[in-house]
Amino acid sequence: MTEAKAHPFYAMHEHGFVRVATSTPHVRTADVAFNRDAVLAEARRAHEAHVDLVVFPELCLSSYAIDDLHMQSAMIEAVEGAVADIVQASAELSPVLLVGAALMHKGRLYNCALAIAHGHLLGAVPKSYLPNYREFYEKRWFASGLGIRGQMIRVNGRDVPFGTDLVFASEVLPHFRFFAEICEDFWAATPPSSLGALAGATILCNLSASNIVIGKSDERHMLCRAQSARTASAYVYCAAGHGESTTDLAWDGQGVIYELGDLLAESERFSLHPELCVADIDCERIVMDRLRIPTFNDAAQAAGCPEETFRTIPFRHVPHGGDIGLTRPLSRFPFVPDRAEKLDADCYEAFNIQVDGLMRRLESTGAKSMVIGISGGLDSTHALIVAAKACDRLGLPRTFIRGYTMPGFATSDDTKGNAWKLMRAVGITAEEIDIRPAATRMLEDIGHAFAGGEPVYDVTFENVQAGLRTDYLFRLASQHNGFVVGTGDLSELALGWCTYGVGDQMSHYAVNSGVPKTLIQYLIRWCARGDQFDAATDEVLLAILDTEISPELVPAGADGAIQSTEAKIGPYELNDFFLHHVMRFGQKPSKVAFLAWHAWRDTAAGTWPDGFPEDRKNQYDLATIHSWLEKFLRRFFAFSQFKRSAIPNGPKVSSGGALSPRGDWRAPSDASAAVWLAELDARVPEA
Repeated sequence: MTEAKAHPFYAMHEHGFVRVATSTPHVRTADVAFNRDAVLAEARRAHEAHVDLVVFPELCLSSYAIDDLHMQSAMIEAVEGAVADIVQASAELSPVLLVGAALMHKGRLYNCALAIAHGHLLGAVPKSYLPNYREFYEKRWFASGLGIRGQMIRVNGRDVPFGTDLVFASEVLPHFRFFAEICEDFWAATPPSSLGALAGATILCNLSASNIVIGKSDERHMLCRAQSARTASAYVYCAAGHGESTTDLAWDGQGVIYELGDLLAESERFSLHPELCVADIDCERIVMDRLRIPTFNDAAQAAGCPEETFRTIPFRHVPHGGDIGLTRPLSRFPFVPDRAEKLDADCYEAFNIQVDGLMRRLESTGAKSMVIGISGGLDSTHALIVAAKACDRLGLPRTFIRGYTMPGFATSDDTKGNAWKLMRAVGITAEEIDIRPAATRMLEDIGHAFAGGEPVYDVTFENVQAGLRTDYLFRLASQHNGFVVGTGDLSELALGWCTYGVGDQMSHYAVNSGVPKTLIQYLIRWCARGDQFDAATDEVLLAILDTEISPELVPAGADGAIQSTEAKIGPYELNDFFLHHVMRFGQKPSKVAFLAWHAWRDTAAGTWPDGFPEDRKNQYDLATIHSWLEKFLRRFFAFSQFKRSAIPNGPKVSSGGALSPRGDWRAPSDASAAVWLAELDARVPEA
């Protein structure tokens, strides 16, 4: 490892991640020694993969489908002996092992999950709900763990914690806390893992046998996704696979790992080889999500505060301290729909949230027109096509929309041409107002140097133009009994890249205020490639997508280079990435940088949104990410809040959040960014 990569920044554990795995070992029916060795082989493979926690299938030491053989003394003793061997071998292994085994206690046999770490059996969790219907006969062999709390069980001459009230907690990684339940527990109306999560476990584990039938894989996914979302946790599920008895049943060895409702990893099903399905769980993200959901704490109180009654079982392990990569899907565009199988439905939903919000505002105001400034840029284009769909759905002619293009001192022929092509293609009432005479007069009145012939293109010069455009729109709305449809987007609000008051920060209804720039680009592309509009409209939409993002307020330089928004404030794709992780989960700047580095450092790694243009695929090194993240933090925390505190109404679109002070984000306008800047500088290396 290079000296640079030895920096703590590159270690995923430093950022709250825990590497977990499901393991479906090679098993042989009722062959305990064979199964013990198979479990240890997979445990060693997990050790080499720097895994922190491995979840094995239910009753994997004996195998599950052995019927009355579970009650044979020789089998019971062999299993307990195998447990001793695994405990001893675990002293040389880094992962915590969750192994399925049947144990005797007070004359009863229990189907258990055994937590083993570094030469110690930490505890045994009995299965609560025993299926005894259709193909299942577990009550014939096992006693239920329901109600077993605060007990100890003697295993190989040592007493260890026994019960359904155990949360296993790392002494090394503060948010690494897991709870175990077994197969049917997960199908119960009240899964034990719900209380486990309320008791503080961030990772919920299920050791399962679960034979496979048609459709059952989907059912497991549904339950894992729902439980991880409902309990604000990660859910790790591991089912028995090839090698189990097929006398009456079959097995697919499915392993899945979910986090907050998102699928992180899934094993190959029906594999003839041992499967190790690995993913890095963001336990810090889970804790921060619970912090933001008072309902989670309310549920804990309603359940009698299980964190006070559950037993916490501490354990030590040795997580790898260096750069071991990051094994989890990372979305480069967290606001953009990325479920390929549901892409059209997700885009339809996002687009129509805006359409529906605008329709309702039209109905409530009784307006006779909608007034929009059309620049030929992304935001006004998107606002216009949303307005057009609102008219279509309300049975209004599109001429109800009054679009105005308002060229200024730096407006290019291309953008003005696109503005006119778009307005004509959509079929709205279209007009042009040249703001240069009025802007010149205002600059003269205030004594600005530009009016005297000097090439002074300062903020005042820009804001005079932006303010005049908004002023015209408001007066036109009054004249035509309408309201101004705002075009500014979520990304601009985050960065303060808008003119306050009489400027593009203000409107009567800010239809784009919940939509970041990256999502606007994607939705326009979705509209252009679908059947939303006619071919002429689609053609101009694609042309606008290919245009440099610019406010066009400053004339081009001597070299012909136009004013570039992203050269000033940073790539929107990075800023939207930063915004999502800061706003939605309150993540530290160093962690945001770590995630951005893994997501953006290599165009060939990971996935891109469906249909994303090849020539738009970018990558960024750590130095670039650090530079733009620092600028983002300054603008977001210390500069732009006063603009957000006074924004007009507009619909929330993404679960990633919105910046309305009436919605997801409330903050003081006079805050300092010092805390975030200091954390960034202290924990992110100079690249």
